[in-house]
Amino acid sequence: MAKAEFRTMEGTPRELSKKANRELRNAKRVPSVLYGPEVEENIHFSVDELELERTLRSQETKLIELTVEGKVYKTLLKRVEFDPVSDRPVHADFYVLSNNHKVTLRIPVRLTGNARGVVESGGRLFQPMKFVRIRVLPEFIPSEFVVDISPLKVGASFHVGELDLDGINPIDALGRTIVTIRPPKGAGFLESLEADTGDDEEAGDDAEATAESEESTEDTEATEE
Repeated sequence: MAKAEFRTMEGTPRELSKKANRELRNAKRVPSVLYGPEVEENIHFSVDELELERTLRSQETKLIELTVEGKVYKTLLKRVEFDPVSDRPVHADFYVLSNNHKVTLRIPVRLTGNARGVVESGGRLFQPMKFVRIRVLPEFIPSEFVVDISPLKVGASFHVGELDLDGINPIDALGRTIVTIRPPKGAGFLESLEADTGDDEEAGDDAEATAESEESTEDTEATEE
């Protein structure tokens, strides 16, 4: 499990008004706020929109080394609001990390390898969980959970409890399935069809056996007469 790495970002102090925020957005700046358990007063600033979008494109945990007025903060990009029409980021929340306070966050799950059940048996891969919720101290924050699915056969699954959770408290139940390999499409129908065919053959054998028994009885009666 790889530890998350910090990206760097510069923040510029801003005024608190709708007009100021509108002007910032027109200038491709995103109004933002900085807060945390050891921050006495929230800090209001703006960041470059393109820089923020580059960070959002990454699937890894969003840890940001943020500099505002020469002071550096180790932060977690906690929340981003988007315009419902343009889908541009319109506001961002940065949470200042503290070594003594755990944070709750979602960690992305990345699959590697080719499942044996898919390659050899034509099975279908199904991933019901793409993120795992955890509570953890900053020093143990992972960038992502990597799951090697190569050994998985048809019917096999990988669960939350099988992840590397050293120093991590999972919020999701340990028994929850992250990924599973289902049988090939139509396999259930074919099995049912084969079972029905088998039943028909057995019924046919029984019918033949009954007919032979009746014929044998008739022969016996004819002989006795």
